[in-house]
Amino acid sequence: MAPRKPTAAAAKHLAAVADGGPKARQRAVWGLGDYHKFATESIWGFGPELVAACGISAGQRVLDVAAGSGNVAIRAAEAGAQVVASDLTPANFEAGRREARARGVELEWVEADAEALPFGDGEFDVVTSAVGAIFARRHQVVADELLRVCRPGGTIGMIAIVPSGLVVDLFKLMERSVRAALDAPMSALLWGHEDHVRELFGDRVQSLELSRKGFVLDRFGDPAEFRDYFKANHPLGVALYRDLADDPAGVAALDREFLAAVTRGMRGSVEGPRDHDAEALLIVARKRGQDPSCPS
Repeated sequence: MAPRKPTAAAAKHLAAVADGGPKARQRAVWGLGDYHKFATESIWGFGPELVAACGISAGQRVLDVAAGSGNVAIRAAEAGAQVVASDLTPANFEAGRREARARGVELEWVEADAEALPFGDGEFDVVTSAVGAIFARRHQVVADELLRVCRPGGTIGMIAIVPSGLVVDLFKLMERSVRAALDAPMSALLWGHEDHVRELFGDRVQSLELSRKGFVLDRFGDPAEFRDYFKANHPLGVALYRDLADDPAGVAALDREFLAAVTRGMRGSVEGPRDHDAEALLIVARKRGQDPSCPS
């Protein structure tokens, strides 16, 4: 497949990555740890949920933005769609390619910035992002780009994290790390506010469905296990602790604070069921068609 020619805006952003600017530092942070390992054992269920919510089916052109290792993109390919997985951090693509091969599907992997996507206007039937594009700094620019590359009458589907309980405590901890804060973790949680999402898309969508769903980190029944897993595998967790590599007392203090936050956030008994540890906001928008009578 011939490489895509990036738009002028996308080329400018990728040049900034090459020059070692903020985008390069963002990419470096998200390349830390083992994101694929963390994703498959915590939020991997978001992929099929978003594919189903968007009604992705055979023959559709689908773009997954900030795709990571392909949580949504691979599931869309399994549904028969023609899929492009894009991400600012191509370090995660190899794990995604292995996962796709194991599942017997093929898709295109493209290095791309969510704030300057290297695709044409209206190129895709469905544009998705699960807990990915929300981490880009300029939310309105991201929303504009998702809408731009989606065809009139097409679908935009996202999953964001609702700012409550465990999530807020963890993100506050990560904000204290200079390197982790490059991706503005607390800012990402604004996508979990329904009014914020409505403002970002405005009247450019003909419908906007927002629904909340609690999820349990059932892979981690013990709070200490979750803390240790997060700090060893999640990019932001690795960045947070890396800043304290030469400060054993600081690591111990952070360990205690992290454990206290996770213990508060995991509701109920670890031996029995609990309501949820965190909430996700499912966003499904239909872009306005050129003709008001455009079929949905």
